[in-house]
Amino acid sequence: MDLSILIASWNTRELLAQCLESVYANPPTGEFEIIVVDNASVDGSVGMVRERFPQVILIENSENVGFARANNQAICNSQGEYVLLLNSDVIALPATFELLLELMDANPRAGAAGPILLNPDGSFQASYNDFPTLLREGLALIGPIKRRWEPYYPSHRPEVSRRTRTVDWMGGACLIVRRTCIDQIGLLDERTHMYGEEVDWCYRMKQAGWSTVYCADAAVIHLGGGSSTAYSVSRHMAIQRGKVYFFRKHRSRGAARTMVGMVRVTNLAKALAMVPAMKLRPDASQVRARFVAYWAAVREPLQYP
Repeated sequence: MDLSILIASWNTRELLAQCLESVYANPPTGEFEIIVVDNASVDGSVGMVRERFPQVILIENSENVGFARANNQAICNSQGEYVLLLNSDVIALPATFELLLELMDANPRAGAAGPILLNPDGSFQASYNDFPTLLREGLALIGPIKRRWEPYYPSHRPEVSRRTRTVDWMGGACLIVRRTCIDQIGLLDERTHMYGEEVDWCYRMKQAGWSTVYCADAAVIHLGGGSSTAYSVSRHMAIQRGKVYFFRKHRSRGAARTMVGMVRVTNLAKALAMVPAMKLRPDASQVRARFVAYWAAVREPLQYP
């Protein structure tokens, strides 16, 4: 088996159908399998897969176990020399999988690789970044300085996005990983429920001597927001906790405590900035949603239980 395509999904019935259709319309040339892990969807996703894609291997969970655990389930049940994590809100384009496989075959020390992520209008989407440091995170948390000095995602720069290169980490919307690399470094860290899993995984790859490669020859369309709501407290808190957890795990306790302080101060400033907007626009639900999310990051625990 050359490739195992793994899709973790939660209440993304229509997106999942579109994703699967695109994969079968643009399949890799070698032997492949598709494994869908459903995280207790209530929108008919399971029935849709059974009816329209009976060849798909379907794993049904009784609860939403999160991105990392669901993909680990799929990895443990897969047979491919390579596994490819694919979001249900991704549309595969012609030759995507073939180009990624060719890159991995040509680079035996590449542990993982990912393609260009495109928005539906064809513009570049953030897809890779450097590993977090306190300096970089501090600049990223301060919007005006971030925009003037260094984009949070280097992949926002078109001149970089068109060049294949080694990067620190890539997002998991479409990420191919070598099985021998997984055998050495282990599965995704299941303490992260959503957001930050790929950063940790790619960091462990680099520590073990594997590289992560951004493949500018391959591309997919990433619609975004499939299994996540527009701007929810849970999503925002998952991102903040993921940052703190990375520093606790891979830097030091002191760095993690500093990161907690940075997150709280920045979110407090952002929450206070929302107050005038809420008074002027009482119907602005997104403004209120952001305020609630920012305030949660000020008051709630930032460590995983």
